[in-house]
This record gives sequence, C-alpha cells and structure tokens, in this order.
Amino acid sequence: MYESGRELSTAAVMFHTALSELRGLSATEGKAIDILMRFGPMTAGEFGEHSGLAPASVTGLMQRLEGNGIARRVRHGEDKRKVLIDLVGDQAAAAAPYFADFMGGLAALLEGYSDDQLRTIADFSTRAARIQQEAAGRLAKSPEAVEHVSIV
Repeated sequence: MYESGRELSTAAVMFHTALSELRGLSATEGKAIDILMRFGPMTAGEFGEHSGLAPASVTGLMQRLEGNGIARRVRHGEDKRKVLIDLVGDQAAAAAPYFADFMGGLAALLEGYSDDQLRTIADFSTRAARIQQEAAGRLAKSPEAVEHVSIV
C-alpha cells in the first residue's frame, strides 16, 4: 500500500510540476492557485492552514503570484482590517486545456468501480490528504520536533 501511495504521490507531483512549468510557474505556485480555486479568497494565515506552509513561505508565495498578475490582495468585505488573497481572472479556464487528457483517463478509470468502491476510495484519499497536510504543518512549525519513524 505504501508503495502504491508513493507512486501516486510522485506521479501527481511530476504532473503538477510539468503543468506549472508550461504556465511559467513553480509547482508550489500552481498548487497555491489550486488551493485558492477550491476554497476561495482567504487570509495568508488561512492559506497557511490549508497548505501547511510557514508564514514566511506564504508571504513570498503570495508576492510571486501577485507579481505575476495571478492573485491580488483585497480587503475583507466585513472586516476591513483583514486582507484576503484572491485570484485574478479565470484560472480554471487557463489550466483546463492542460487537464483534458488526464481527466479523460481518470474518468475512464473511475467507470470501472462501483459507487461503494468510489466512496471508499474517496474516503481514503480525503483522510490520507488530511494526514499529509497535518504532517506538513508540523514540519513547517518545528522540523526538529517531528518524530522520525521508519516505514520500511
């Protein structure tokens, strides 16, 4: 199970790296766009919670996205003291052509599973992602405090 998870993780990282490079972005910038597309405008602190990145990393990342015209800082609608990071333009439409081939293959793969199997796969994927996000957050906060465990 670990080996197939590693294979999926590597494939995902390499796909998103290639996609981001085609758009003139780093893989981290590409995934930042994905986070903002999925969850909408958010503060830098909220972005850090979703991404697991340290505050200084979030600041630099948002400055790069803003400098590339991909994101902008806007005042919160209700609390004018807060600044939100929001995407500029339709980033989903900009990335869609690059996803067509992958999404077609994925749709064909998913057709081979029952609804119950798909629910199990979705549950596992969601829980595994949460575990990985939490681990990333711990690494960003205190890398020396992370327990080292061998899985081999």
